[in-house]
Amino acid sequence: MMRTAMSFTARILTGLGLGVGLGLALGERAEPFRYAADAFVRLLEMTVLPYLTVSLIQGIGSLDSRRARTLFLRVGAITLVLWALALGTVLLLPLAFPEMETASFFSTTLVEDRPGVDLVSLYVPQNPFHSLANSVVPAVVLFSVVLGAALMATPRKERLLESLSVLEDALARANRYLIRLTPLGVFAIAAHFTGTVDVGQLARFRLYLVAYGVMALFLALYVLPALVACVTPIPARRVLRQVKDVLITAFMTGDLFVVLPTLIDRCKELLAEAAVAEEDRDLPEVIVPAFYNFPSVAKLLSLSFVLFAAWYSETALRLADYPLLVGAGVVSLFGSVNGAIPFLLDLARVPMDTFQLYLATSVLNARVGTIAAAMHMTVLALVGTYALRGRLRISPRRILRELLVAAGLGALAVAGLGVAFRGMGAGEYEGDRVAREMGLLRPPAEAAVILREVPAPLPPPPDGASVLAAVRKRGLVRVGYVEGQAPYSFFNARGELVGFDVEMAYTLAGDLGVALELAPVPREGLAGALEAGRYDLVMGGVFMITRAVGQLDFSPPYLDETLAFVVRDHRRAEFSRAEWVRAQEGLRVAAPDLPYFLTVLKREFPNLQVVPVPMREVEGFLGGRGGPVDALCLTAERGSFLTLLHPAFAVAIPRPLEVRLPLAYPVGRRDLEMTRYLATWIDLKKKDGTIQALYEHWILGRDAAARSPR
Repeated sequence: MMRTAMSFTARILTGLGLGVGLGLALGERAEPFRYAADAFVRLLEMTVLPYLTVSLIQGIGSLDSRRARTLFLRVGAITLVLWALALGTVLLLPLAFPEMETASFFSTTLVEDRPGVDLVSLYVPQNPFHSLANSVVPAVVLFSVVLGAALMATPRKERLLESLSVLEDALARANRYLIRLTPLGVFAIAAHFTGTVDVGQLARFRLYLVAYGVMALFLALYVLPALVACVTPIPARRVLRQVKDVLITAFMTGDLFVVLPTLIDRCKELLAEAAVAEEDRDLPEVIVPAFYNFPSVAKLLSLSFVLFAAWYSETALRLADYPLLVGAGVVSLFGSVNGAIPFLLDLARVPMDTFQLYLATSVLNARVGTIAAAMHMTVLALVGTYALRGRLRISPRRILRELLVAAGLGALAVAGLGVAFRGMGAGEYEGDRVAREMGLLRPPAEAAVILREVPAPLPPPPDGASVLAAVRKRGLVRVGYVEGQAPYSFFNARGELVGFDVEMAYTLAGDLGVALELAPVPREGLAGALEAGRYDLVMGGVFMITRAVGQLDFSPPYLDETLAFVVRDHRRAEFSRAEWVRAQEGLRVAAPDLPYFLTVLKREFPNLQVVPVPMREVEGFLGGRGGPVDALCLTAERGSFLTLLHPAFAVAIPRPLEVRLPLAYPVGRRDLEMTRYLATWIDLKKKDGTIQALYEHWILGRDAAARSPR
């Protein structure tokens, strides 16, 4: 008996299954698969914009002006209705996502200096080749449409159209060759994703799969057939019965293109049953190819991933951001979804690494989406035929009734999803446990002596000797730590003194070849304690601010922090706008009782009522131990760590204001030789990667928690 070859869909699902299995088996060792996954994504994107450009120019240029005007005005209007239905569904979908108690470590995306969106450059290309090279999708679309429209009235265009058709076929063939790699690409993506993903976040990830599937099927199997029945004599049930085999084939292959001939034939049969004139029954053969490159409802539904990714990554989106996302999304989706989603993620300031999540979900969602795309083309073919001959049955009362029914069912679907998601749960919050249990990234070979009381002064160095020489002679360096300055120096849940600067102190002692003693710095009088020789230096997240520079000698800065507000989650969008904060009257903001903080706040936000708080007591305001305030002014790095302990709060950086606060190490007895040594030592620690590794661990949270067995 002859063996039946495995179908392409089966190969993709096999690759997915093998990738998931291998990722579960390898765990973190699956990281090298990232290179194959990234290469596959780049290959898919390689032909996207060239194909988009050639396809649009060739398709529009092959029409004559009168035919094109009638076609695009009437069928275009129907397309706008379909888009409105899909976009309404997209904007409703986030309502189903549950509110969660969550927080995350500091992310560099909070402070990245991204240029503002230039709408003119975004949509109007000055140099189309520059737009092509930089993947500015909306500008490429506009260029293609203008060139195609100009080509319609150009004499002797047939030769060019034939050449463009050949080029389009070549690009499509090249894309099909690359698509053959999909089983391998899916295998690599699944292996890398499964092996390296945070298992605790998978509960939130599955929500998008369910939500997208439910809403896509709701549109495809109810809303769109109901639209046909609402404005034509063809019943919705008859539409579904006639095209059910097309929908099943589309779902199994995940490819709308391969079912278009069958879909057109089914639409012509429906028109014949509805007694449409014979000369009008061939209109689907014109409508479907002409609008094949326009975004379908399935493509527009993919915009919901941007909103999901914003929820998933805790990125605040303002109401004013939605029109820009919708407008840019519709234009971008004239091309490939794989090209549009990264562009839209960047536009919404959502971390780009969430795109890998989209690729993982698209393996399953693409099949459900293809059902919606096939029904989209069915609606255009049927309703478009009636519209072109002026035979639509427009009944405002009936249309309103159908809209109300669809809106009610849609609301019930969203509410049902919300209830289901809350029942499923989004994973138990463990950020506070992770933060409190963090340990040293590089445990030292020799433990330090940890003092819990302010120590007596050290013996003074001999006349003419430096503090550095005295440290080497006594074989011990005493470093002052500032208690409660997470993530720089704090006691974890096991009672261990840990933090970024605690690890730097261990590193310094090791490089000097001496023992380490860590002693607490008094609540007041840091300068006096150093002058008295109680410490050789202090390492505990100390700001190098103007007034302190006059009182202390500092090492060069080793890190910069960014001024920010720590606010309740629901107020993050408000405090992220400096103009809004300036315009408010009577806002109460707690701030560290440091002159620099207070000066900056009064200078930038003169209407604020600032409540000075000792640095050690700022966390109390988040725990409810301080007075009533609207926000706490701190830095984004420290604030992010505190939100892990108090997940009802979030960090907001008031844009476009950006104030940097350098961190440095105060030196005992104003010793110049120790200061010079620290300058060289810090420079070396930057070059050998020590500071970067500790920054990633303590500030960004890399390897903050031990990975559970997968």
